[in-house]
Amino acid sequence: MNSSFLIIAGLIAFVFAYRFYARKISKVIGVDNSKPTPAHTMSDGVDYCPARMPVLLGHHFSSIAGAAPIIGPIVAAAYGWGPVFIWIVIGSIFLGGVHDLSSIIVSIRHSGKSIGVVIEEYLGHGGKILFLIFCLATLILVIAVFMAVVAKTFVTAPATATSSFLYILLAIIFSLCINKLNFSFKWTTIVFIPILFSCIWLGVHFPFAIPQEGFLIPGINLTLSPNNFWICVLLIYIFVASVTPVWILLQPRDFLSSFLLYALIGAGVFGIIFVHPAIQTPAFTEFNVGKIGMLFPMLFVTVACGAISGFHSIVASGTTAKQLNQEKDAVPVGYGAMLIEGLLAIIALITAVKLAKPEYLQMLKSKGPIEVFAQGIGSCISAFHIPFKFGHIFATLAVSAFALTTLDTGTRLCRFCLQELFTFKKKTGGMEKRKTSLDRYSATLICVILGGALALSGEWKTMWPIFGSANQLLAAIAFLAVSIWLYHIGRNIWYTIVPMIFMFTVTLFALITSILENCNDAKILYKEIQTQSTELLKYELITECVLVVTASLLLLLGIGLLILAIKTILKQKQLKLKK
Repeated sequence: MNSSFLIIAGLIAFVFAYRFYARKISKVIGVDNSKPTPAHTMSDGVDYCPARMPVLLGHHFSSIAGAAPIIGPIVAAAYGWGPVFIWIVIGSIFLGGVHDLSSIIVSIRHSGKSIGVVIEEYLGHGGKILFLIFCLATLILVIAVFMAVVAKTFVTAPATATSSFLYILLAIIFSLCINKLNFSFKWTTIVFIPILFSCIWLGVHFPFAIPQEGFLIPGINLTLSPNNFWICVLLIYIFVASVTPVWILLQPRDFLSSFLLYALIGAGVFGIIFVHPAIQTPAFTEFNVGKIGMLFPMLFVTVACGAISGFHSIVASGTTAKQLNQEKDAVPVGYGAMLIEGLLAIIALITAVKLAKPEYLQMLKSKGPIEVFAQGIGSCISAFHIPFKFGHIFATLAVSAFALTTLDTGTRLCRFCLQELFTFKKKTGGMEKRKTSLDRYSATLICVILGGALALSGEWKTMWPIFGSANQLLAAIAFLAVSIWLYHIGRNIWYTIVPMIFMFTVTLFALITSILENCNDAKILYKEIQTQSTELLKYELITECVLVVTASLLLLLGIGLLILAIKTILKQKQLKLKK
């Protein structure tokens, strides 16, 4: 089968969805351009700061993309291209886009606060505390994982380190030109985009490599391994990035970096259409795939960001809602960005299924999904007489740049959640106001220390297997919060309640499956320890037990919030009947 069919079919579906379904959803949730956004009413020059739509789209897209929409579809391709492609298209249109758009709108209607504040208003303070603790744990894990991934990339591909920090410097200069020198936004962008791509060339020719023997810190006689050196540098960077006003670094960097991903997607789309590599993997292979598990529910957990992701709701109600200039911008920023990410997921899927299954499985096991993607993009770009090596390096650098974006956005979001967790209602002059006991510096420091400790210890690997289910549970909870808000204001809830039921079903099944499998593995390990006790076996047993406990807690959290929501809706119905 010709792979260009998948790209063209996906593009047509996404264009029609944006033209018609996005408009329908915006009416259902009440997008109203006459209402001022928190970026204006609560402007503080640090977090609340209005951004132009293309700039905010760049930030939102860069933050939600990262490496997840590439890794998920490539790993899930083991089921065959059919179910993965169908889920990416249907999921992006009817779940992911609705989820992201509605998360932005519900946030701006609650002063740009997180989904946790929405839960507090309609489900009570206890629900908010549970949700924010869950978000904090998820974000600290994200910080640790992406910090470890970026540090490893900087060690193995030093060119990415040079390019990444040149992007940061370039973004600051771009911001000063626009915001302080009042240069034309259009012409400054046109000038800076070629400079942005030249950073890739500079990175390749001037790689920032740390010697294998490590980096000696003068004065304290401490030698850091190359990996730990970069983790320490990244800790300093994400602290500064999280407390710095968004207009200085976050907005311009994400806006400029998004052009890398746009170029990557453009090269992938046109390359696939011109090269049209044949799909060698069957449309469907098997229902139960090795370590991944059964197609239902694991397909919907594995693809993750390629169709819907709970992490998007944290970004949407965290940094994005605080920068939205006008409500109508939420449609291209929320719904539009999700469709672009869906297109990226289709490209990633094609880079995997154009390989024969044995070759795909061997490369996936030996080199990982990013290498599968980079080689696929390299071969597509070669259609334009560009050397395969350049295409391969470009794809790797682009993915690394977005992993760095997700890292520092995640830190800022973690700070927001921590500040909200320690926010209390206080009456002053007869009025009730919210006041946080943590400023942005102390809250950021706590997040950075916790994330850094987890990254340096390597223990994040223990918790990562459960992240997929936790991420999709977050999406279900976000739909739950939006649905209750819509019900409360008297609007149609079916466009969010049906996706919510589906996501809860998938996630709870995935968690139950995980608990049963980990319990079984723990029993096997326990029996082995009885006959042959080693430290490695004991560590593996502890890991399995931790995963069982974590999955059980997530299961209880999801069921608990669901029951609380049903009780709230029934109570509101009774009150309406009495009236």
